[in-house]
Amino acid sequence: MPFALCAGLTVGLAACAADPDEGTNGVGRLSAPEIEGKARSVADTAKAVRLAGTLVSKGDTFKLNMQLKQDGATGSVTTKNSTFELLRVGEALYLKADADFWTHDSQGGDSPTDADAEAADKLDDMYVKVPQGDPAYKQLRGFTDMDLLLKGLIGLHGEQVKGDRDQIGGVRTIKVKGGPAGEGGTLDVALDGSPYPLRFARGGGAGVVVLSEWNTDFPLAAPSKEETLDYGKQLPRT
Repeated sequence: MPFALCAGLTVGLAACAADPDEGTNGVGRLSAPEIEGKARSVADTAKAVRLAGTLVSKGDTFKLNMQLKQDGATGSVTTKNSTFELLRVGEALYLKADADFWTHDSQGGDSPTDADAEAADKLDDMYVKVPQGDPAYKQLRGFTDMDLLLKGLIGLHGEQVKGDRDQIGGVRTIKVKGGPAGEGGTLDVALDGSPYPLRFARGGGAGVVVLSEWNTDFPLAAPSKEETLDYGKQLPRT
């Protein structure tokens, strides 16, 4: 009887065990580099994604919640001292923040004067167009660049090793680690549907980001003139 055979043979037990890759996209059967390659391939061809989580860079912590696509992005960035919104439509980049953001950003870090507070009130909750010649443009634009963020955030370092299986948002995943303990990062790749990267834990505790809403389009439009302030070649310095 099949049951007796399975019960009596170690090899038979393994053969009768449930296949963990049954009903999946099959990437769990691949080697770690192949899994990572599949994830990169589908990410590179994606039209849109939501990226949410934390990044630690040079001692600063950033909390991101961004919807990204090739021609722009929208979302928020939170730092130790403030939260601001970013909107990019093509190469036009807009920054939206409350008055506290602008007064805290006063030059030299001095306490804001009455004039600073008055100027900040005018900027409160308005979209301020970031001039491309302003030093802040390149840094802020980096938070809205889908290709740049994905390439920078899902890169594993060290020898790639297959890890455990998990679930993220109800989707089965398999982990690929950079190094045996994930010291070079840990990437969760979907086993259901396309093998999209769904979560990346950066090595050394440098943050964790969750990737969702792959290929889900969203509207992008420049703010109205009534909502926008344009300071020309440089952001206002309150």
